[in-house]
Amino acid sequence: MSTENNFFQEKVIVIDFGGQYNQLVARRVRECNVYCEIYSYRTDIEQIKAMNPKGIILTGGPNSCYEPGAPTYTKELFELGIPVLGLCYGAQLMMHVLGGKVEKAPVREYGKTEVFVDTTSPLFADVAPTTICWMSHFDYISQIAPGFSIVAHTADCPVAAAENREKKLFAIQFHPEVLHTQEGTKMLHNFVRGVCGCAGNWRMDSFVENSIREIREKVGNGKVLCALSGGVDSSVAAVMLAKAIGDQLTCVFVDHGLLRKNEGDEVEEVFGPNGPYELNFIRVNAQQRFYEKLAGVEEPEKKRKIIGEEFIRVFEEEAKKIGAVDFLVQGTIYPDVVESGLGGESAVIKSHHNVGGLPDCVDFKEIIEPLRNLFKDEVRKAGLELGIPEKLVFRQPFPGPGLGIRIIGEVTADKVRIVQDADAIYREEIAKAGYDRSVGQYFAALTNMRSVGVMGDERTYDYAVALRAVNTIDFMTAEAAEIPFAVLQTVTSRIINEVRGVNRVFYDLTSKPPGTIEFE
Repeated sequence: MSTENNFFQEKVIVIDFGGQYNQLVARRVRECNVYCEIYSYRTDIEQIKAMNPKGIILTGGPNSCYEPGAPTYTKELFELGIPVLGLCYGAQLMMHVLGGKVEKAPVREYGKTEVFVDTTSPLFADVAPTTICWMSHFDYISQIAPGFSIVAHTADCPVAAAENREKKLFAIQFHPEVLHTQEGTKMLHNFVRGVCGCAGNWRMDSFVENSIREIREKVGNGKVLCALSGGVDSSVAAVMLAKAIGDQLTCVFVDHGLLRKNEGDEVEEVFGPNGPYELNFIRVNAQQRFYEKLAGVEEPEKKRKIIGEEFIRVFEEEAKKIGAVDFLVQGTIYPDVVESGLGGESAVIKSHHNVGGLPDCVDFKEIIEPLRNLFKDEVRKAGLELGIPEKLVFRQPFPGPGLGIRIIGEVTADKVRIVQDADAIYREEIAKAGYDRSVGQYFAALTNMRSVGVMGDERTYDYAVALRAVNTIDFMTAEAAEIPFAVLQTVTSRIINEVRGVNRVFYDLTSKPPGTIEFE
């Protein structure tokens, strides 16, 4: 079960054509207090009609809409009387389907571009006549479709935006969803709140209240087992379930040996018998079991699936000990679903252990995922609504597969020790320097590279540790954080001197995209 609250009645849907920013579009719509979901362009028109959306947004994509076999959609979509906003590829497709013309651009536009907009357009209300937007396109709209008028242009792009105001159809060549478009959020707000007429009643207090009520109704007198990792997502899910069904819930914490240094004890301290929450808490020490399963495995997707399946098997065993457990709870969130290839049209980026990594046969009546519709920052807001202390809600994100995906290649107990010790030093020095709340996410990872070094006048041949620190608003995109060089020097010196098996330290400057925040 993914809790589908009844108050999701006011909905904008994003139709995904393979663009890299599809999640970001949905996230920006939700910032307007309007609920939004992502669907593939293969979704049938009848299914879209049944959803009765207040508005539809078409994403960008890597194809040329005029080529045979390119992703497309039926003309009927634009005749439903529902406002439609096309972004980049979505804008070109709208023009192409409705009788306009799209061609290869004589000048490719990429990056921050000065755009001149018609402020009488409802899309550009209160937007500056000249504004900076993010362009990324090879093709361009050379002729607008009948009934449309041009409402924005650039020095090189004659149709940066077009509209058919009467039919509430809008096409934008640039990307309003990215932060580089200075007034992009305002444009999207104008569309969903102004053009679509959404009231903006998507609020976290309503989500929490409705979720608790629906969980209580769903579970009835049944028993529930919660997969508790101690991370933000599973912790919020656990507290939500505890408020809904009390002692019908048992939380199982699996220490798979892939946690950060001392983290198993810290989780037990918070959620165990002496912690602030009245939870039935079971800790399962399964380190050796996971190491044996992962022995010799190097491929990231295979590691994720092994860890995911082993998680479920441990839960099944614990459920049998408890007796007659009906439901399994997981802290799955919306980016997990989309990145695992289950939400829109984008390629599978990585299987999350609690989504794409699930085995085919799970020995429970149903899986409850109360946070499945939320982005990470929305999960934090839900946590605060539930009364969870800020220090827990804003703790550093930690992936379900743990250090298994922060160790490149085969996972061994010795490699785990190396990355645990290096990561502990890194986090300690970041906190000491006062950057622990200003940097979005930071951690140490172990590369699979070994190199020659010199320590104590002797030759070494040891591993290289990579340090990662990124700033992000929504975890959909991220930029490398500018950690002061003096701090990095201190961390490097300590790791090399204190962590046996390491003789080199790197700092990762890669953004997301093209990289991901985690290493695997």
